[in-house]
Amino acid sequence: MSNERLTTMDDDANLTLNSEDFDYVSRMVLERSAIVLEPHKAYLVEARLVPLARRLGLENISALVAKLRTVSRFDPLVKATVEAMTTNETSFFRDLHPFTALKEKVIPDLIEARKSERQLNFWCAASSSGQEPYTVCMLLRENFPELATWNINFIATDISTEILRRAEEGFYSQLEVNRGLPVQLLVKYFEKTESEWNIKQEIRDMITFQQLNLIETWPSMPPLDICFIRNVLIYFDIETKRQILEGIRKRLRPDGYLFLGTAETTLNIDPNFERKTHDKATYYTLKQNG
Repeated sequence: MSNERLTTMDDDANLTLNSEDFDYVSRMVLERSAIVLEPHKAYLVEARLVPLARRLGLENISALVAKLRTVSRFDPLVKATVEAMTTNETSFFRDLHPFTALKEKVIPDLIEARKSERQLNFWCAASSSGQEPYTVCMLLRENFPELATWNINFIATDISTEILRRAEEGFYSQLEVNRGLPVQLLVKYFEKTESEWNIKQEIRDMITFQQLNLIETWPSMPPLDICFIRNVLIYFDIETKRQILEGIRKRLRPDGYLFLGTAETTLNIDPNFERKTHDKATYYTLKQNG
C-alpha cells in the first residue's frame, strides 16, 4: 500500500498520517471499540493522535503507530489511543428538547407508575465529561422535590477513564457552563473556584461513574426506567447498533424510556422499539405485545 498523504492539515510532513498507518489505527479502534473510522476522517485521527504522540515524547504519529505495532492489545498505549478517538463533545441541556420531555412527560409518568416502589433507575451510557447526567440530576432536584425521599440509582458510563475522572470531579470552565446552563442553576448548584466552576457534592453524590466499553461485557445494573445513549450509535455499524440496542432492551423495564441522539433511530435496526414524541422531543419505548 502506498504512503499517500491522507490529510493536509499541517505542512510539516512529520504531522501527516499515511494510509498504511491510518489503516492500522482504524482496524485497532474498530476491534477495541467498534467505532468505524472512515478514510475521510483521517484528519480527525491525526488531530487526536498528534497530542498523544507529543505527550508520550514521540517524534510524530508514525513513531506512535510503530510503537503500537509492538505492544499487546491490552497495553495502556492501545487504550490511550482508542480513548483519544472517542468523541467527548457534550454540553449542559444539550439539544434541550429531551429534557423538556423528561420534565413534562416522562418523569411525571414514572412517578405515578413507581409510587409504590419509590425507586427510579437511570443509565447514561456515554456520559463523557458529565454534563448530561448532571443536567438530569439538576432537573430532578429543581422540579420533583418528592423524589428526595425516593431511591434514585444513576449509573453513568464511558469508555474513557480519563474523561470519567474529570466527570467525577465535576470541574467546568466558564465556557462550558456558558453552553446551555441557565444562570440560576449555575448559581444554585455550582461553587466558583479561581478559574473554574465545581458542581456541588450533593449533585455529584447522586451519580455512580463507571468505565464501560459498550462492545464488551456490561456490568450488572437494576432494571432501567430511563436509558440515555445519545449521539453514540452514529459511530457504529448496523450490527453493533443492533447488539447494543438488544442489550438495552433486555435491561429496560417494560414501561421504560430510551433516549437517542437527534440523528439516531431504532428504525430498521430493532423492531422491538416504538418511537414516541412529546412536543419537539423524540424517545422510544418497548412495543407491548397485543
